[in-house]
Order: sequence, then C-alpha cells, then structure tokens
Amino acid sequence: MLEYDAIGKRQGMPKTSLCLLSMLLLAACKTDARASRAEREAWPEVATFSILAYDPASGEIGGAVQSRVFSVGNGVLWAEAGLGAVATQAVVDVSYGPQGLERLRKGDTAEEALARVHADDPDPRPKRWSKAGRQFAIIDAKGRSAAHSGEMATDWAGHITGENFTVQGNTLAGEEVVKAMAKAFQESEGRLAFRLLAALEAGQTAGGDKRGMQSAAMLIVKEDGGVWLNNDVALRLQVDDHESPIAELRRLVEKGLRPRRRARR
Repeated sequence: MLEYDAIGKRQGMPKTSLCLLSMLLLAACKTDARASRAEREAWPEVATFSILAYDPASGEIGGAVQSRVFSVGNGVLWAEAGLGAVATQAVVDVSYGPQGLERLRKGDTAEEALARVHADDPDPRPKRWSKAGRQFAIIDAKGRSAAHSGEMATDWAGHITGENFTVQGNTLAGEEVVKAMAKAFQESEGRLAFRLLAALEAGQTAGGDKRGMQSAAMLIVKEDGGVWLNNDVALRLQVDDHESPIAELRRLVEKGLRPRRRARR
C-alpha cells in the first residue's frame, strides 16, 4: 500500500514522486538563484552620488557623478544644451536619460518629465531589476529640478532638490552625504565645473559611497560652448578606474579649462 502525506492526498501523488518533485524544485530554485546572482554581477547597481546643476550666469548645464563601479560615466549622465540634464542610477534603466530629455523637449517641466518617465517604465524585470529600485533626477534649462529615489534603492538612498541643482545618491554612508553636497554647491562660486567638483568632494568627505571609490564623470553643455564648430559639449570627462577618481577628475577639469581661459585673453 502506498503512503500519502498531506500534499499527496490533495494531488494523488506517492511519496517517491513527491521526493522527485522536491528535488526538481530545489534544483530549479538553485538555478534561478545562480542566474539572479550572475545577472546582478553582470549588471551591478550604480550605487553612487551625483549632482545636476544649472548656471544662469553662463547658461551652462550638466552634472557630475562618483561611484564604486567601473566607468560610472557610461550611461548615468545625459544633457542637451538649452534643454536640461538627467542622471539615472541605482537599479539603472539607461533609457531614462534620453526619455527624460525627450519629455523636456516636448514641453514638460522637470517634475512632469520625471513622473511620466517613471510611470511609463514597463518594469520588464521586476524580480531582478525592479523599477522600485530606480533613482533618477532631471533639471531643465531654467534650473527647475526634480528627483526620485525608489524604495528599493540600496540604503542609504535619497535626494535634495533646490534652486538650480539636485543632488542624489544611494548606498551612501548616510544622509549627510547629500546634505554636504547641497551645501557645498550653494556656497561655491565660479565656473559650473568647479562647483560640481566642490559638491562631489564634499559628498566624499561626508562618507560618500560606503563601498569606496572607483570612477567619476562630468558632463557640461551649452549652446556653442564646446571647442571646434557646432559643438555644444563644453566638457565631457570620464575617470573609469582610479584609486582617487574625484581628485583625478579635478586634474582633468583644470587641464581642460586652462587653455580656454588663455584663449579668452
């Protein structure tokens, strides 16, 4: 006579079959866990802190970012002269960058663009790459900004928006990181590039990305603000892999702006 347990009685299944089913389910779970782990390794969360800002005096608009991932500049920062800038990070959907700019191009405010982009996200991988973990920010060419930090963005995560800027971060040492960034930007003067650097440096001093440092980037645009003809990119710099990426970014900014200052004399 065959013996049945509670599940077997409901399903008409002998214990030997139940054992086999359990083994198959366990193997499937392990396979799924390995796939999930492999995907997380292939698509690391962009745990980072960033700033977007607008300089009404010069018309420059752009952003800067630092993270403990390789080549953080590859997809986080987006900007278009006379339009605005976007930062997309944490559980990243890179398409938020061009989508955000397109919403601004159609006349949305930063806040409207932010809400629309997130609402239209189909969340194609809710278990492994959920939209609930997205963090992104938008600033328009009038200095109006908006930001979103998803509830599943790695703690600590949050943002501060203000006149002509927005700062945001995740996997941070704490809230003091974004507070220090906002304060540094508001109290700084001079070229936008150096004010963005001041914010990154203050964020790092306050604890930064709690995993450490690896890469940084900066993107600044202005109509005809770049070198050569028909170039709106005033500055595009990436430090992809460095022990002190913010310090290296400062070196590049200083080098990049030096000849332009001489050219104006």
